[in-house]
Amino acid sequence: MPYKLNEKQFTSISNLSEAERYDYFMRNVAKWEEIWSLHSPEGWVELSVDDGQACLPIWPHPDFAAAWAVSEWTDCKPKAIKLAVWLERWTAGLEGDDTVLAIFPVNEGEGMILTPAELEAALLAECEE
Repeated sequence: MPYKLNEKQFTSISNLSEAERYDYFMRNVAKWEEIWSLHSPEGWVELSVDDGQACLPIWPHPDFAAAWAVSEWTDCKPKAIKLAVWLERWTAGLEGDDTVLAIFPVNEGEGMILTPAELEAALLAECEE
């Protein structure tokens, strides 16, 4: 069960810089042990980064993911991935598919782009703190 966000908190957090959103993502994923993305009947939402590489957007809370479920993604719903499952299966799978991650994108910004291995190393370090 995710923590509660009110509208003021949602707006304030959404307006943070890319680096501040990254820090927020890391702290809250480590604390709540969930990563959120958008899922549709066809599967997980993917973006394309500048060079055409597949990119999975991820968020620390379902409300931020839901805010992206517009236009061609209106059939998408936020879906949680438990941190243990992410570390056990997703990192290797995404690396094998050559997919990168958009960490906590908002509005039209794609967020910080990391490889799955970079995110795993950062999350493990955050969880140790």
